[in-house]
Amino acid sequence: MNVSGIRAPLESRVLHINGTAIHVVVAGPAEGRPITFIHGFPEFWFAWRRQIDYFVSSGYRVIIPDLRGYNLSDKPAGVTNYSIDVLAGDILGVLGALAIPQTFVVGHDWGAAVTWHLAAHFPNRIRRAAMLSVPHPRVFIKHLFRNPAQLRKSWYIFLFQLPRLPEFLLRSRDWALLVQVLQNTSVAGVFSESDLEQYKESWAKDGAVTAMLNSYRGAMLRPSKWARHSEASRVRVPALLIWGKDDQFAVEAMAKESLRYCDDGHVEIFENASHWVQHEHPEKLNKLLLKFFA
Repeated sequence: MNVSGIRAPLESRVLHINGTAIHVVVAGPAEGRPITFIHGFPEFWFAWRRQIDYFVSSGYRVIIPDLRGYNLSDKPAGVTNYSIDVLAGDILGVLGALAIPQTFVVGHDWGAAVTWHLAAHFPNRIRRAAMLSVPHPRVFIKHLFRNPAQLRKSWYIFLFQLPRLPEFLLRSRDWALLVQVLQNTSVAGVFSESDLEQYKESWAKDGAVTAMLNSYRGAMLRPSKWARHSEASRVRVPALLIWGKDDQFAVEAMAKESLRYCDDGHVEIFENASHWVQHEHPEKLNKLLLKFFA
């Protein structure tokens, strides 16, 4: 598997996890320290293209799944198939299929929500966890309903709860809304035309749009109990929260507040970054993660 701009040989696999086919990209030496990257909405494994060569050259075994509903992974019908517990179970299934007992994990956006869940519930499988652009779930729920500034930033979550209309809006005019979101909420030029074509191809796959939205629908209809109980949601593995100061989807106050739920937590604020930290500052991010995981 060859992708422009990535020097490391990539292996594309499809793993069958609890009856669901999950596509995974693997790179780096088989004996390398495992590091798992988890993408968010509306991306896929390609979101981590600027991290692959760096960590492979540093001796890591890089594992990047497409979350269920995205790109080449299965897209089962029904909101209940996209709860945070199910998404986290897919990651554990991937690790099991690859015979990886423990991993470092990095998650962005929805991938960060999954990472918070894994770090809190499965500390025996997670060595250290880094979350990009998403606070601890308890903090997010609190601010979503009590902080007008966060409510304004999260308007799209409520739009996504509607049937059919969000799908229509996202598909319209050659994915214009999703393209605008990526371009207008990031530093100019970060997402090239070539990148956007890759994303459009993933969005256009049969059933992908509804499947991608179902994570938001599942979160609102069936919120995970662990996000509402402090002991169940406590993160005991070393955790690093990375935040772009210009994030248009989340208020900065949630970042430091998330440390209340971590035994060993740290926050790094990127001054000139938006929600799309790994795209805008890949070198700075890669060095920070390497130091943290070392």
